Amino acid sequence: MTALATDRNTRERSGDRREFPVAASAVIYAGAMAALNASGFAVPMSTSTTLLAVGRCEGRTDNSGGSNGDLKVRVGVGIYRFANSAAADEITTSDIGKTCYGVDDQTVALTDGTGTRSAAGTIFDVDAQGVWVDFR
Repeated sequence: MTALATDRNTRERSGDRREFPVAASAVIYAGAMAALNASGFAVPMSTSTTLLAVGRCEGRTDNSGGSNGDLKVRVGVGIYRFANSAAADEITTSDIGKTCYGVDDQTVALTDGTGTRSAAGTIFDVDAQGVWVDFR
């Protein structure tokens, strides 16, 4: 390609919603943290080191009777509130800007659990109801 010599209509996508093929036998509930497994299929976030967090599930997707990719899940990309972990893994306002880690499909923790958890996103804010996680 060469540099532009005239105007170009460059296509745009908002990026705030995405769809991913769902893993075989997976059920991802509305509001859950969604992740991609090592094969690139969507699953609920869990304690695992092989997941890539992608956002919040926009609607329940039940592929419990299906094969890999039979269904797609719609995922929101943005900032969403999830449950805070407890004790040494509890997230506080002093942790804003740090990476948080997925415990399950609705809970995040401050640490990777001694190498057992995948990164979920960046801590955007913390309040009495939970942790605001930035998936962008």
